[in-house]
Amino acid sequence: MSARATRATTAVDRLKRRTGNEKYSMSVTGSGHFFLSDGAGNPPLCPPMELDEFVAFVKTIAPEAPKRMSKLDIAFEKQLVKK
Repeated sequence: MSARATRATTAVDRLKRRTGNEKYSMSVTGSGHFFLSDGAGNPPLCPPMELDEFVAFVKTIAPEAPKRMSKLDIAFEKQLVKK
């Protein structure tokens, strides 16, 4: 599997975790474009796109989880602001 497909697959896996919908599937055209569908056999949710466009589209479907911060991270950021 190429690095391009791995990056797109990872984006779809993150989408599945965020939405809880395991039916999302990604397909690759013969020309190397990607598209997303809501299950096998369903119509595509987007036209075939280049890799960067596809990953950006997948990120817009469901918001990313907020970054978890520990007490130490918060204290460190406060120290950075003081300087």
